[in-house]
Amino acid sequence: MHTVTVRGRRGLARSVAAVLTCMLVGCGHAEPPARPYGARQADVGESVDTVGWHVSVDNLRFESGHVLIDVDATPADPSAPRAAPADLRFGLYGSLAHPIEANGLGSCARLAGTGVTPLTVRSADGGPARVGGTVCLGPISDQAQVRGVYLYSPRDRIPDSTVAYPAAFPVGLPPTTPADTGLTLTTESVEAWRADGSQLTPAALGDPNAFTGNGFMLLGLRASAVAEEYRDRSVGRGGPMMLLAAPTLPPPGLSPACSAYGGSVLVLPEASLDAVQITASLCTQGEINAALLYATVSVAGTHAALWTRTDRR
Repeated sequence: MHTVTVRGRRGLARSVAAVLTCMLVGCGHAEPPARPYGARQADVGESVDTVGWHVSVDNLRFESGHVLIDVDATPADPSAPRAAPADLRFGLYGSLAHPIEANGLGSCARLAGTGVTPLTVRSADGGPARVGGTVCLGPISDQAQVRGVYLYSPRDRIPDSTVAYPAAFPVGLPPTTPADTGLTLTTESVEAWRADGSQLTPAALGDPNAFTGNGFMLLGLRASAVAEEYRDRSVGRGGPMMLLAAPTLPPPGLSPACSAYGGSVLVLPEASLDAVQITASLCTQGEINAALLYATVSVAGTHAALWTRTDRR
Protein backbone atom coordinates (compact mmCIF):
# COMPACT_ATOMS: atom_id res chain seq x y z
CA MET A 1 0.00 0.00 0.00
CA HIS A 2 1.39 3.40 -1.03
CA THR A 3 1.27 6.35 1.34
CA VAL A 4 0.83 9.83 -0.11
CA THR A 5 1.71 12.84 1.99
CA VAL A 6 -0.12 16.10 1.17
CA ARG A 7 1.52 19.31 2.27
CA GLY A 8 -0.60 22.42 2.75
CA ARG A 9 -4.25 23.25 2.20
CA ARG A 10 -3.85 23.79 -1.54
CA GLY A 11 -2.37 20.34 -1.99
CA LEU A 12 -5.17 18.82 0.08
CA ALA A 13 -7.81 20.64 -2.00
CA ARG A 14 -6.24 19.43 -5.24
CA SER A 15 -6.15 15.85 -3.97
CA VAL A 16 -9.79 15.92 -2.86
CA ALA A 17 -10.82 17.35 -6.24
CA ALA A 18 -8.90 14.61 -8.03
CA VAL A 19 -10.57 11.91 -5.96
CA LEU A 20 -14.04 13.35 -6.63
CA THR A 21 -13.32 13.62 -10.34
CA CYS A 22 -12.09 10.04 -10.38
CA MET A 23 -15.28 8.87 -8.68
CA LEU A 24 -17.51 10.77 -11.11
CA VAL A 25 -15.85 9.73 -14.38
CA GLY A 26 -14.62 6.30 -13.38
CA CYS A 27 -10.90 7.22 -13.27
CA GLY A 28 -10.56 7.25 -17.04
CA HIS A 29 -12.68 4.16 -17.76
CA ALA A 30 -15.47 4.70 -20.30
CA GLU A 31 -18.99 4.46 -19.00
CA PRO A 32 -20.78 1.29 -20.04
CA PRO A 33 -23.00 1.77 -23.12
CA ALA A 34 -26.70 2.29 -22.57
CA ARG A 35 -28.92 -0.72 -23.28
CA PRO A 36 -32.41 0.54 -24.17
CA TYR A 37 -34.80 -2.34 -23.53
CA GLY A 38 -31.82 -4.68 -23.28
CA ALA A 39 -30.47 -3.94 -26.77
CA ARG A 40 -26.77 -3.37 -27.35
CA GLN A 41 -26.23 0.25 -28.36
CA ALA A 42 -23.61 2.13 -30.36
CA ASP A 43 -23.32 5.25 -32.49
CA VAL A 44 -23.72 5.06 -36.24
CA GLY A 45 -20.20 4.40 -37.50
CA GLU A 46 -19.36 1.95 -34.71
CA SER A 47 -19.48 -1.84 -34.44
CA VAL A 48 -21.51 -4.17 -32.22
CA ASP A 49 -21.43 -7.93 -31.67
CA THR A 50 -24.93 -9.39 -31.96
CA VAL A 51 -26.58 -12.67 -33.05
CA GLY A 52 -23.11 -14.10 -33.74
CA TRP A 53 -21.92 -11.29 -36.03
CA HIS A 54 -19.54 -8.35 -35.62
CA VAL A 55 -21.62 -5.67 -37.33
CA SER A 56 -20.68 -2.15 -38.38
CA VAL A 57 -23.38 0.32 -39.47
CA ASP A 58 -22.25 3.52 -41.16
CA ASN A 59 -23.32 6.38 -43.44
CA LEU A 60 -27.00 6.73 -42.50
CA ARG A 61 -28.60 8.91 -45.18
CA PHE A 62 -31.91 9.63 -46.90
CA GLU A 63 -32.35 8.91 -50.60
CA SER A 64 -35.43 8.41 -52.79
CA GLY A 65 -37.76 8.44 -49.78
CA HIS A 66 -35.80 5.70 -48.00
CA VAL A 67 -33.23 5.43 -45.22
CA LEU A 68 -29.98 3.87 -46.43
CA ILE A 69 -27.17 2.48 -44.30
CA ASP A 70 -23.90 0.77 -45.18
CA VAL A 71 -23.40 -2.52 -43.34
CA ASP A 72 -20.32 -4.66 -42.91
CA ALA A 73 -20.60 -7.87 -40.89
CA THR A 74 -18.12 -10.63 -40.14
CA PRO A 75 -18.48 -13.63 -37.80
CA ALA A 76 -17.86 -12.56 -34.22
CA ASP A 77 -16.45 -16.05 -33.58
CA PRO A 78 -16.00 -18.21 -36.71
CA SER A 79 -16.38 -21.38 -34.63
CA ALA A 80 -19.61 -20.29 -32.90
CA PRO A 81 -23.20 -20.42 -34.20
CA ARG A 82 -24.62 -17.26 -35.78
CA ALA A 83 -27.75 -16.09 -37.52
CA ALA A 84 -28.03 -16.90 -41.20
CA PRO A 85 -27.39 -13.85 -43.43
CA ALA A 86 -30.96 -14.12 -44.76
CA ASP A 87 -32.27 -13.74 -41.18
CA LEU A 88 -30.56 -10.40 -40.48
CA ARG A 89 -33.53 -8.02 -40.20
CA PHE A 90 -33.14 -4.26 -39.86
CA GLY A 91 -35.61 -1.61 -38.71
CA LEU A 92 -35.92 2.11 -38.11
CA TYR A 93 -35.69 3.39 -34.54
CA GLY A 94 -37.57 6.47 -33.39
CA SER A 95 -41.06 7.86 -32.87
CA LEU A 96 -42.54 6.26 -35.97
CA ALA A 97 -46.26 5.93 -36.64
CA HIS A 98 -45.72 2.37 -37.88
CA PRO A 99 -42.66 0.08 -37.68
CA ILE A 100 -40.56 -0.05 -40.84
CA GLU A 101 -38.40 -3.16 -41.18
CA ALA A 102 -36.81 -5.28 -43.91
CA ASN A 103 -34.54 -8.27 -44.23
CA GLY A 104 -31.15 -6.88 -45.23
CA LEU A 105 -30.73 -9.14 -48.24
CA GLY A 106 -33.04 -7.91 -50.98
CA SER A 107 -34.05 -4.72 -49.14
CA CYS A 108 -32.88 -2.45 -51.98
CA ALA A 109 -34.82 -4.18 -54.77
CA ARG A 110 -37.16 -1.19 -55.11
CA LEU A 111 -34.19 1.13 -55.58
CA ALA A 112 -32.52 -0.92 -58.32
CA GLY A 113 -30.78 1.26 -60.88
CA THR A 114 -30.07 4.11 -58.48
CA GLY A 115 -26.41 3.21 -57.98
CA VAL A 116 -26.98 1.46 -54.66
CA THR A 117 -24.78 -1.56 -53.94
CA PRO A 118 -27.21 -3.90 -52.16
CA LEU A 119 -26.28 -6.07 -49.21
CA THR A 120 -24.78 -9.38 -50.34
CA VAL A 121 -22.95 -12.35 -48.86
CA ARG A 122 -19.27 -12.40 -49.70
CA SER A 123 -16.44 -14.80 -48.95
CA ALA A 124 -12.75 -14.00 -48.85
CA ASP A 125 -10.43 -16.76 -50.11
CA GLY A 126 -12.87 -19.46 -49.05
CA GLY A 127 -12.96 -18.18 -45.48
CA PRO A 128 -16.00 -17.37 -43.33
CA ALA A 129 -18.86 -15.54 -44.97
CA ARG A 130 -18.84 -11.77 -44.89
CA VAL A 131 -21.98 -9.70 -45.34
CA GLY A 132 -21.57 -6.26 -46.83
CA GLY A 133 -23.35 -3.57 -48.79
CA THR A 134 -26.28 -1.19 -48.41
CA VAL A 135 -29.56 -1.82 -46.59
CA CYS A 136 -32.61 0.19 -47.70
CA LEU A 137 -35.49 0.89 -45.29
CA GLY A 138 -38.72 2.58 -46.30
CA PRO A 139 -40.48 4.27 -47.83
CA ILE A 140 -40.73 6.93 -45.13
CA SER A 141 -41.87 10.53 -45.42
CA ASP A 142 -41.28 11.82 -41.87
CA GLN A 143 -37.52 11.58 -41.79
CA ALA A 144 -37.24 13.77 -38.70
CA GLN A 145 -38.56 10.92 -36.53
CA VAL A 146 -35.70 8.56 -37.44
CA ARG A 147 -33.14 8.42 -34.61
CA GLY A 148 -31.30 5.30 -35.70
CA VAL A 149 -31.55 1.72 -36.92
CA TYR A 150 -31.73 -1.65 -35.17
CA LEU A 151 -30.86 -5.22 -36.06
CA TYR A 152 -32.23 -8.57 -34.87
CA SER A 153 -32.91 -12.08 -36.15
CA PRO A 154 -36.47 -13.48 -36.01
CA ARG A 155 -34.95 -16.92 -35.42
CA ASP A 156 -32.97 -15.86 -32.35
CA ARG A 157 -35.05 -16.57 -29.23
CA ILE A 158 -33.99 -16.04 -25.64
CA PRO A 159 -34.73 -19.33 -23.81
CA ASP A 160 -37.94 -19.54 -21.78
CA SER A 161 -39.27 -16.24 -23.15
CA THR A 162 -41.79 -17.36 -25.78
CA VAL A 163 -45.57 -17.24 -25.43
CA ALA A 164 -47.81 -18.22 -28.37
CA TYR A 165 -51.41 -17.23 -29.10
CA PRO A 166 -53.82 -18.62 -31.69
CA ALA A 167 -54.88 -16.22 -34.44
CA ALA A 168 -57.83 -17.05 -36.69
CA PHE A 169 -59.83 -15.29 -39.38
CA PRO A 170 -61.95 -13.23 -38.87
CA VAL A 171 -61.42 -12.45 -35.15
CA GLY A 172 -57.63 -12.38 -34.80
CA LEU A 173 -56.12 -12.89 -31.34
CA PRO A 174 -57.94 -13.75 -28.11
CA PRO A 175 -57.53 -11.29 -25.20
CA THR A 176 -53.99 -11.34 -23.79
CA THR A 177 -52.62 -10.37 -20.40
CA PRO A 178 -49.40 -8.42 -19.69
CA ALA A 179 -48.56 -11.02 -17.03
CA ASP A 180 -47.40 -13.34 -19.84
CA THR A 181 -44.77 -11.14 -21.49
CA GLY A 182 -45.16 -7.58 -20.18
CA LEU A 183 -47.06 -6.67 -23.36
CA THR A 184 -50.77 -6.41 -24.03
CA LEU A 185 -51.74 -7.40 -27.58
CA THR A 186 -54.95 -6.34 -29.22
CA THR A 187 -56.26 -6.99 -32.73
CA GLU A 188 -56.89 -3.87 -34.80
CA SER A 189 -57.83 -5.51 -38.11
CA VAL A 190 -58.01 -8.88 -39.87
CA GLU A 191 -58.07 -9.28 -43.65
CA ALA A 192 -57.70 -12.47 -45.68
CA TRP A 193 -57.21 -13.41 -49.33
CA ARG A 194 -56.84 -16.48 -51.47
CA ALA A 195 -53.57 -16.79 -53.38
CA ASP A 196 -55.31 -15.60 -56.57
CA GLY A 197 -56.02 -12.25 -54.90
CA SER A 198 -59.71 -12.73 -54.17
CA GLN A 199 -60.58 -11.38 -50.74
CA LEU A 200 -62.48 -13.52 -48.25
CA THR A 201 -65.29 -12.33 -46.01
CA PRO A 202 -66.63 -13.97 -42.82
CA ALA A 203 -69.39 -15.48 -44.98
CA ALA A 204 -66.72 -17.69 -46.61
CA LEU A 205 -66.56 -19.73 -43.39
CA GLY A 206 -69.71 -21.52 -44.54
CA ASP A 207 -68.34 -22.31 -48.00
CA PRO A 208 -66.61 -25.72 -48.11
CA ASN A 209 -64.75 -24.72 -51.27
CA ALA A 210 -63.39 -21.39 -50.01
CA PHE A 211 -60.52 -22.83 -47.98
CA THR A 212 -58.60 -24.81 -50.60
CA GLY A 213 -55.17 -24.06 -51.99
CA ASN A 214 -53.01 -21.25 -50.61
CA GLY A 215 -53.88 -17.96 -48.98
CA PHE A 216 -52.65 -15.16 -46.75
CA MET A 217 -53.91 -13.06 -43.86
CA LEU A 218 -52.90 -9.57 -42.72
CA LEU A 219 -53.18 -8.98 -38.99
CA GLY A 220 -53.19 -5.43 -37.66
CA LEU A 221 -51.91 -5.68 -34.08
CA ARG A 222 -51.26 -3.21 -31.28
CA ALA A 223 -48.62 -3.96 -28.64
CA SER A 224 -48.73 -1.78 -25.53
CA ALA A 225 -47.09 -1.68 -22.12
CA VAL A 226 -45.93 0.64 -19.38
CA ALA A 227 -42.48 1.71 -20.56
CA GLU A 228 -40.76 1.32 -17.19
CA GLU A 229 -42.08 -2.19 -16.67
CA TYR A 230 -41.26 -3.27 -20.21
CA ARG A 231 -37.79 -1.75 -19.89
CA ASP A 232 -37.03 -3.56 -16.64
CA ARG A 233 -38.25 -6.91 -17.95
CA SER A 234 -36.33 -6.49 -21.21
CA VAL A 235 -33.07 -5.61 -19.48
CA GLY A 236 -33.46 -8.53 -17.08
CA ARG A 237 -34.26 -10.89 -19.93
CA GLY A 238 -31.35 -9.72 -22.08
CA GLY A 239 -33.30 -8.13 -24.92
CA PRO A 240 -36.63 -6.75 -26.17
CA MET A 241 -39.61 -8.76 -27.38
CA MET A 242 -40.56 -9.48 -30.98
CA LEU A 243 -43.89 -10.46 -32.50
CA LEU A 244 -43.80 -13.47 -34.83
CA ALA A 245 -46.57 -14.65 -37.16
CA ALA A 246 -46.72 -18.22 -38.50
CA PRO A 247 -46.94 -19.87 -40.91
CA THR A 248 -45.01 -17.70 -43.33
CA LEU A 249 -43.01 -17.95 -46.54
CA PRO A 250 -39.71 -16.35 -47.59
CA PRO A 251 -39.91 -13.30 -49.87
CA PRO A 252 -41.53 -12.64 -52.28
CA GLY A 253 -44.27 -14.82 -50.75
CA LEU A 254 -47.87 -14.78 -51.97
CA SER A 255 -48.41 -11.01 -51.97
CA PRO A 256 -46.48 -7.74 -52.17
CA ALA A 257 -48.16 -6.84 -48.87
CA CYS A 258 -46.57 -9.86 -47.20
CA SER A 259 -43.18 -8.81 -48.57
CA ALA A 260 -43.67 -5.28 -47.25
CA TYR A 261 -44.87 -6.19 -43.75
CA GLY A 262 -43.21 -9.55 -43.19
CA GLY A 263 -43.88 -12.04 -40.45
CA SER A 264 -42.05 -10.37 -37.56
CA VAL A 265 -41.56 -7.03 -35.86
CA LEU A 266 -39.31 -5.96 -32.98
CA VAL A 267 -40.89 -4.08 -30.08
CA LEU A 268 -38.13 -1.50 -29.60
CA PRO A 269 -39.77 1.90 -29.13
CA GLU A 270 -38.08 5.24 -28.64
CA ALA A 271 -36.48 4.94 -25.20
CA SER A 272 -37.59 8.39 -24.01
CA LEU A 273 -41.31 7.63 -24.36
CA ASP A 274 -43.40 7.00 -21.26
CA ALA A 275 -45.45 4.22 -22.85
CA VAL A 276 -44.94 1.42 -25.33
CA GLN A 277 -47.44 1.77 -28.18
CA ILE A 278 -46.64 -0.06 -31.43
CA THR A 279 -49.13 -0.71 -34.21
CA ALA A 280 -47.84 -3.29 -36.67
CA SER A 281 -49.09 -5.42 -39.54
CA LEU A 282 -47.98 -9.05 -39.82
CA CYS A 283 -48.66 -11.55 -42.60
CA THR A 284 -49.42 -15.25 -42.29
CA GLN A 285 -49.26 -17.15 -45.57
CA GLY A 286 -49.17 -20.64 -47.02
CA GLU A 287 -51.73 -23.44 -47.09
CA ILE A 288 -54.94 -21.49 -46.61
CA ASN A 289 -56.32 -23.41 -43.62
CA ALA A 290 -53.01 -23.15 -41.75
CA ALA A 291 -52.55 -19.47 -42.66
CA LEU A 292 -56.10 -18.27 -41.92
CA LEU A 293 -57.72 -20.64 -39.44
CA TYR A 294 -54.80 -22.11 -37.48
CA ALA A 295 -52.24 -19.30 -37.51
CA THR A 296 -50.14 -18.36 -34.49
CA VAL A 297 -48.74 -15.10 -33.15
CA SER A 298 -45.83 -15.60 -30.76
CA VAL A 299 -44.16 -13.10 -28.46
CA ALA A 300 -40.50 -13.95 -27.84
CA GLY A 301 -37.47 -12.29 -26.34
CA THR A 302 -34.52 -11.77 -28.67
CA HIS A 303 -31.09 -10.17 -28.78
CA ALA A 304 -30.89 -6.89 -30.66
CA ALA A 305 -28.45 -4.12 -31.53
CA LEU A 306 -29.19 -0.43 -31.96
CA TRP A 307 -27.20 2.29 -33.72
CA THR A 308 -28.24 5.89 -33.01
CA ARG A 309 -27.54 9.07 -34.94
CA THR A 310 -25.12 11.40 -33.20
CA ASP A 311 -26.79 14.41 -34.88
CA ARG A 312 -30.20 13.57 -33.33
CA ARG A 313 -29.28 13.58 -29.63
